[in-house]
Amino acid sequence: MTEAAKLRIGVLGAARITPTALIKPARDNVEVEVIAVAARDAGRARAFADKHRIPKVHSSYHSLIADPDVDAVYNPLPNALHGRWTRAALAAGKHVLCEKPLTANADEAREIAAAADASGLVVMEAFHYRYHPMTLRIEEIIASGELGTLQRVEAALSFPLPRFADIRYDYALAGGALMDAGCYAVHMARTFGGATPEVVAAQAKLRDPRIDRAMTAELRFPAGHTGAIRCSLWSANLLQVNARVIGDRGQLHAINPLMPQYPHRLVVRSADGRRAEHFSHRASYAYQLDAFVGAVLRGQEVRTTAEDAIENMTVIDAIYRAAGLPLRQRA
Repeated sequence: MTEAAKLRIGVLGAARITPTALIKPARDNVEVEVIAVAARDAGRARAFADKHRIPKVHSSYHSLIADPDVDAVYNPLPNALHGRWTRAALAAGKHVLCEKPLTANADEAREIAAAADASGLVVMEAFHYRYHPMTLRIEEIIASGELGTLQRVEAALSFPLPRFADIRYDYALAGGALMDAGCYAVHMARTFGGATPEVVAAQAKLRDPRIDRAMTAELRFPAGHTGAIRCSLWSANLLQVNARVIGDRGQLHAINPLMPQYPHRLVVRSADGRRAEHFSHRASYAYQLDAFVGAVLRGQEVRTTAEDAIENMTVIDAIYRAAGLPLRQRA
């Protein structure tokens, strides 16, 4: 593809996240065009296409992936299907932007990473917060030494989802609070902690014997500092979106680092005093799409690679084991 080319994206399914994560940001990106959608229900696909002005409707996922006009695939299918359709897209020569978590478990993430490496195509896991200036600033502060030697990193994401028929509570679709909300908390802990930690202990609150509606875990990083993650879809912690990084000379507290386009705050306390920082209200999803386009069209760096997903899923698998729950499986 040339510098002047537009990246033509096809969408698998008619997921609720797609307008926010892709369609709206694409309208403001001159290098992107969402040209096709496929869904298991043809009527639903047509209604989705009409509503969002998508010109092509495919009758199957296979048909969309085989479309020669499609350069890249956005995969927001249920967790258990992420790996299957990402592999299929790569086999068809398509780049992939896949919703988190990239796969159902670490073994499957290794398969995707190997397929991506062999294909030379871009596979990007959709941890959109990772591309926002707020996250980049937090990393900059930690790297500057202002906080001193790291002692502890904590991350939390909780929100209420009382619709228990939702696919996020379905074990067959690789559901669970840790997979849906907790994958963000794990990723933030790894990003700000600077490495992939060991899981020391974990405790789940259950929706059923295999599905966690909430999870907490204690972590230990290779450099010696500790960490913790908290997440829930239904618990007493109805709403938490924050991260805390504590060093021996200071600490920072990030309020809503997940989606800073909404109210957010970064508070830093160190020998330099106390300050609050605020950031762009441009959507984190827009920064993510910029990064995906830059990777495909210009070979720019991807921060949320398939290799990175192996590390994240390794921690998630370890948390499930520590909590006495089975690992999630591909469909």
